Amino acid sequence: MSALFNFHSFLTVVFLGICTCAYVKMQFPSILAQRTGFRGFFWKAARIGERLSPWIAVGCFSMGVSVIFF
Repeated sequence: MSALFNFHSFLTVVFLGICTCAYVKMQFPSILAQRTGFRGFFWKAARIGERLSPWIAVGCFSMGVSVIFF
């Protein structure tokens, strides 16, 4: 089943994408320097990961717990 049709999988993909973009921006800031176009989407995801990091961390933790136990 595609991640678009399963809400749990969709949230997992979104959280992993945000975390990955934030990590890449921390390690290689020049890759996500462009704020418009297709790369701008990843810049925005990295920005969300930077500014909402406590909430993203709670979301990733809860997704991990739900994957392990449910």
